Amino acid sequence: MKIVTLCTDSFGANTHLLISGNEALVVDPAVSVSAVLEVIRAEDAFPVGILLTHGHFDHVVSLDTLRDASGIEAYIHESDAEMLTDGKKNAFSTFFGKDRVWRPAERLLSDGDTIPLGDEKITVIHTPGHTQGSVCYMAGDALITGDTIFAESFGRCDLWSGDIEQMRKSLRLLRTLPSGMTIYPGHGASSRLGHALDNVAYLL
Repeated sequence: MKIVTLCTDSFGANTHLLISGNEALVVDPAVSVSAVLEVIRAEDAFPVGILLTHGHFDHVVSLDTLRDASGIEAYIHESDAEMLTDGKKNAFSTFFGKDRVWRPAERLLSDGDTIPLGDEKITVIHTPGHTQGSVCYMAGDALITGDTIFAESFGRCDLWSGDIEQMRKSLRLLRTLPSGMTIYPGHGASSRLGHALDNVAYLL
């Protein structure tokens, strides 16, 4: 599987493109649709779906535009589904004083679900803490972590549905995975999972 990371200048959120064979999944569409589709075309692939790690506004900026341009469906964990349609819950109104909403996701996910991509499968790992429905996506030896864990820290837990105790449990769950996995977080650079967990050991 090939993973391409794009980053927007506006909110600093990463968009990850997972490519296997001639199929591509878009994780957290925060950059322009033209940038996403340009990379996918360069890989001789076509988009088959949008995976959301959680429902905060900075990770879904281009969600509706991408769906309109490509006709593909969005996936989000069932516990974060209402965030897309609620400007307070997706935190846009918290930062900007007005609502911004997106259309509901077409597919709702649960822990352990698998999503096919080419000849490979993506596994959903429910990691609440940053939000109630935060997830990581495991793709072989890669882990797309959203705002659950970064190279140097973990996601804030003081917005709607955040919970520091759930975050602690989720990080402990990630410790059961191979430490040599590469994480692709929602902000910042990629890292080795073991290194990232060492940096948050004080919470564990």
